[in-house]
Amino acid sequence: MTVPRDATLADVGEFGLIAELVRRFPQGEQVLVGPGDDAALLRVKQGHVVVSTDLLVEGRHFRRDWCGPGDVGHRAAAQNLSDINAMGGTGHSLTVGLAAPPDLPAHWALDFAEGFASECGLVGASVVGGDLTAADQIVVAVTAVGAVTQAPVLRSGARPGDVLALCGRQGWAAGGLAILKRGFRSPRVLVEAYRRPQPPYAAGPAAAAARATALIDVSDGLLAEARHLAEDSGVAIDVRTDALDVPEPLHAVASATGQDPLSFVLGGGDDHALLATFPAGTALPEGFTPIGSVIEPGEAPLVTVDGEEYDGPTGWTHF
Repeated sequence: MTVPRDATLADVGEFGLIAELVRRFPQGEQVLVGPGDDAALLRVKQGHVVVSTDLLVEGRHFRRDWCGPGDVGHRAAAQNLSDINAMGGTGHSLTVGLAAPPDLPAHWALDFAEGFASECGLVGASVVGGDLTAADQIVVAVTAVGAVTQAPVLRSGARPGDVLALCGRQGWAAGGLAILKRGFRSPRVLVEAYRRPQPPYAAGPAAAAARATALIDVSDGLLAEARHLAEDSGVAIDVRTDALDVPEPLHAVASATGQDPLSFVLGGGDDHALLATFPAGTALPEGFTPIGSVIEPGEAPLVTVDGEEYDGPTGWTHF
């Protein structure tokens, strides 16, 4: 079936669209039964099964005038695969639920699928099923399944004396969002970072192999995620700003918007960097940079910046 560029979802129909979507999703060796039956059937060879679910809601998590359908597809896959990465594992199978208005161009859904499949291909993951329904706005629901071949790394294992380390870009997507909110498209590198994050997919398993004590992906903000680690581990964390990378484009955006460039790094999310703790003296895996330390909890806030309470934004909250 060839879908005309001007066809809507209503024109193509549910089953016609499903047929076109399935063609865009190659299946991996772990898939015994993929799209088309009541449920997928997967082969688990060894280790632990890791599962994560996430949502993207139009107007809340993305805007169509800011992101193309392929961008939304990349983002939807990345945020779920990053959660598996943050357990020290690798995603291998995903399901996608798409709710959309009937008058949405069918090629929006197909281009979304292309972007989603492309992001999944970075880790060799397969789309093994999903669902379609009509709605007043676009809602994407994704469930990712992965495997951890060694002990999974939780948020609750950090101990006083551990080193706090970061891997991946941080603050870039927040800078891109600040630009888009003001109606601009430059610096383009930051806008593209918001549209298509680049999670360090190899870093999760590498951190687990290096015996990381705790691990989390930075989806909502560096300090917000550090607080999750501190709360779950019963410790305090201090972040050193002199160890954080603040690239030149963030300085440019901060200057144009009257903001502190560090605020993008400390409070920004959506880059899906990895924040980890390691025992002191550990040779950090490639890509990880020490940015702070784990300390005994006291009367001070659970998370401090350069030893002091931070009064700027620490991250995104959903309600």
